[in-house]
Amino acid sequence: MRLGRRQLALLAALALVLGYGVHFLWGWYGPGPLVHDTAFVVAEGAGMTSVSQDLEAQGAVASASTFRARVRLLGQRAGLKAGEFTIPAHASGAQVLAILQGREGVMRRLFTVPEGMPSVLVTEKLLAQPMLTGKVTVPPEGSILPDSYDYQRGEPRADMVARMQKAMAQTLADLWSKRSSRTVARTPAEAVILASIVEKETGKPAERRMVAGLYSNRLRQGMKLQADPTIIYPITQGRPLGRRIRESEIRSVNAYNTYAMVGLPHGPITNPGRASIAAVLNPADTGALYMVADGTGGHVFADTLAQHNANVAKWFAIRRARGDM
Repeated sequence: MRLGRRQLALLAALALVLGYGVHFLWGWYGPGPLVHDTAFVVAEGAGMTSVSQDLEAQGAVASASTFRARVRLLGQRAGLKAGEFTIPAHASGAQVLAILQGREGVMRRLFTVPEGMPSVLVTEKLLAQPMLTGKVTVPPEGSILPDSYDYQRGEPRADMVARMQKAMAQTLADLWSKRSSRTVARTPAEAVILASIVEKETGKPAERRMVAGLYSNRLRQGMKLQADPTIIYPITQGRPLGRRIRESEIRSVNAYNTYAMVGLPHGPITNPGRASIAAVLNPADTGALYMVADGTGGHVFADTLAQHNANVAKWFAIRRARGDM
């Protein structure tokens, strides 16, 4: 019996649907594209979009968007676990998801301290981790190295703090031994204090050495550092202020406010990361003495007050255009 044109079209469409269905299922349950066993880290708070993109970048899945589609249709609803996992070569999409949800394989639990997290917030984060045990007091500011640390279920929180402090001591000793002659830090403790200011003053890694160079110049010339984060620290102990700094707070005389004193504050204002410490110990060779925001999250630097005032005028114009003033 000869099939009509309409029936042929229907059969072709059915074959196409079945073919795509087989491809969709094979891409989930069949062997994946990963060539070698690979370590894969899921950061705390990471979502499926960023994780799938990282999986594609490391060759664990062929397509981030297709992996997400298969997860929605075929995967279990459990959330992703933060930690470091080993994804075996040619793991299927279903196996990759099971590993990242902690249902298969071995997971390294990671406790992450972001760069610039003050000790009070590190302590709160430790206390909020239900798999850790015991009490812990707020460690001295600047004594903890921001990084990701392995931990075991039931490990004492005090042991975690001790390991993070040991990591800071070792890192500081290593960087101090390689310091440049341009650094103004006379001791490792001063390096941490200045690095904590650099950490808080810029969110752009590429600017760290420039900001360190600027503050180094101010210290050499006996100028006030005038770093806004040093005003905030004695008020909040490192927590966000949540409002604009008041004029009375700018004038306040205390051991931290670098608008009211010359030199470094009494101590660190956060836990600086390795890169900020390295920047202070090897600052940029610059004549800059001033900086102001540029509207992109970075700064414009100036050697003279006249240049700085012109940059400030541009920044105010940007703020007015945004409706911030």
